Amino acid sequence: MKRPIDLPELLAQLDPNVPLVQRHLWLIRLAEWLRGDASSVATTHARLALLLDALQQRQGTRTLLQQWWQTLLETVDATALLADHGFATRSAFASELAERLRLKLLPGTPETNDASTLFALVLHHPFDAEWISSLDAHLLARLADLLQTGPEPAPKRTAWQHPLFANPEPGSPAPTAWQATLMEALHFCTGQIRATGFSPELRLRMSALARQSGPFHALAADLEALEVTWRQNPQQATANCQQALQHFQKQLDECRHAAASVYTHLDAHGISVNLVFQLRQLRERALRIRALLDCLFSATPQQHTAQLLGHLVSVGQDRLSVRALIAANSSMLASKVAERSSETGEHYITRTRAEYTQMLRDAAGGGAVMSITTMMKFVVLSMGLSAFWGGFFAGMNYALSFVLIQLMHWTVATKQPAMTAPAMAAKLKDLGHPGAIDRFIDEVAHLMRSQVAAIVGNLAMVTPYVLLISTVLWLTLGRPMIDAATAQHVLHDLTLLGPTALFAAGTGVLLFASSIIAGWTENWFVLQRLDSALRYNPRITSVLGVARADRWASFMRNNISGLTANISLGLMLGLVPAFAGFVGLGLEVRHVTLSTGQLAAAASSLGADIFYMPAFWWCLAAVACTGVLNVAVSFYLAFLLALRAHNVSGVQRSAIYAALRHRLRHQLRSFFLPVPEPVASTPSEPTTPAAASPGHAAPQISGQDSAHG
Repeated sequence: MKRPIDLPELLAQLDPNVPLVQRHLWLIRLAEWLRGDASSVATTHARLALLLDALQQRQGTRTLLQQWWQTLLETVDATALLADHGFATRSAFASELAERLRLKLLPGTPETNDASTLFALVLHHPFDAEWISSLDAHLLARLADLLQTGPEPAPKRTAWQHPLFANPEPGSPAPTAWQATLMEALHFCTGQIRATGFSPELRLRMSALARQSGPFHALAADLEALEVTWRQNPQQATANCQQALQHFQKQLDECRHAAASVYTHLDAHGISVNLVFQLRQLRERALRIRALLDCLFSATPQQHTAQLLGHLVSVGQDRLSVRALIAANSSMLASKVAERSSETGEHYITRTRAEYTQMLRDAAGGGAVMSITTMMKFVVLSMGLSAFWGGFFAGMNYALSFVLIQLMHWTVATKQPAMTAPAMAAKLKDLGHPGAIDRFIDEVAHLMRSQVAAIVGNLAMVTPYVLLISTVLWLTLGRPMIDAATAQHVLHDLTLLGPTALFAAGTGVLLFASSIIAGWTENWFVLQRLDSALRYNPRITSVLGVARADRWASFMRNNISGLTANISLGLMLGLVPAFAGFVGLGLEVRHVTLSTGQLAAAASSLGADIFYMPAFWWCLAAVACTGVLNVAVSFYLAFLLALRAHNVSGVQRSAIYAALRHRLRHQLRSFFLPVPEPVASTPSEPTTPAAASPGHAAPQISGQDSAHG
């Protein structure tokens, strides 16, 4: 057990002449003594007061501490701490992620002259930010008196050679070393902001007005002008200094507004995580400059310094969090993915009888294709390939089938929830308006009815088509799609008494993952302007021709999301079990349409006797369970992502649940079948087909709309 630190013993060990690492270790022990058990801010403040009292009584020890403090400031670079602590060393998301992993996993050493590294070792507890930020004015004044530094020893920057600095006013006080350090940190932060503002990635995406005003060009000159007026009297800001300060702060705000204009471009043309990361860093550096200015120019610099140090502790803790980095910089990308999924999902929600009928037709077409997919699945299994190649060809079978369904403008039911959930979450933002809850419940009913139609259409067609294919194979080849042994194996695998429910839930996760991959790919496609490149690139148009290149560009822009979702889902359904088996996990996939097709193939092989087998009925129950879990899990995950992306909070859940229960009791049929539409007509102007306005025709699910299925 670690022995408690004793203050008299700690003060007895104080020596400014020991090696660097020993001085730093003493500082770490002092911080541990002040922190105690990190249970009470008042206790820590009382310990600090006790330390100050002890030093007041021991003038020799007080002198040693002041010498020790001066040596510390001479051996570590406090400017880097104030300007750079908590910021990324490189303006790229991937490099910052790697750096955070290094900081999180690898220990630091006190044998360093890096002030940020030492600061993180000394004040490493979140409690430190709390007790430092809440120091009262009396304790801060006593600390400032103890740690007061003299004038800066020597000029640090070449700006001293500026003509304006050559002849300071006679008798003007020189800035202290701490004040000079704050000013140096301001120059460091300003230089970083200008470098970010001049980067091509940001400059090309700023608004035209922001580029023309050029706020980043004058930022450094404004800071130089501020420093000139400040050095006339560092201890008391003059009227000219206050005017220069206001002008610099205004220029800084203009830089922030210019950088913020990039978000408009990103929202319209695709999100880049690296650009979002750079914009967040620029904003945080502007806020750091504000804090440094408060420490230098405010009427209460000690309080602002304590708040700055507490903030540095907090950002140091935040920089150890990989999750916070990903969440902060991918939130806008998640929002864009959810938005694109929401736009696509609207096409999968049927609201009229015509749309419901069209959904049944599209789902029936998808079920017919899945019957061929079922046959090819058994063909791949009969080849006896290794795990990887068997999974690869099975995945290609699924992927090609899904792509064919997309190109034929049909649909697969289980792929819809991940697209429709963001569309539902977007409705929650308007719940404060009158009647919004009832409209939301209407959308829930529309959505459930659409899912029911899609599943019924898929399953109603895959079963007879599998039986038809098996019959044709029996008549032509003398054997059904699968033999009796394989049929028994199918019944054993698909039964509800096994891990089917777990596998079905896992398949729901894959369905959700495919929608995320699709949204990310579409965002990347738009961000890189590949549709424009396909349409206008001279090398491409010379090969394809202008008209064909235009058609290809339009096709890829409209279908890139669906193609990516279908191909990624197919490959995951085939390869995830193979990779899981490599590490000893017996993971399989359970897709409701494929499971139904396999069960139909088993029935065609075993004949009417299958209806007397309990395993068959357990498999039927498993199919129903698989359909529910496929849809529910993918919808739930996509709904959660959309809620976070849209920043939906404070939803009146109890009111929603009450309205949903009321609808289930009184209008249960609306969740499964379309409600009859009232016929609108007037005696004076009867509605005729010739008079019908095209603009008022019931919307249909077009081929393009369902291409993402």
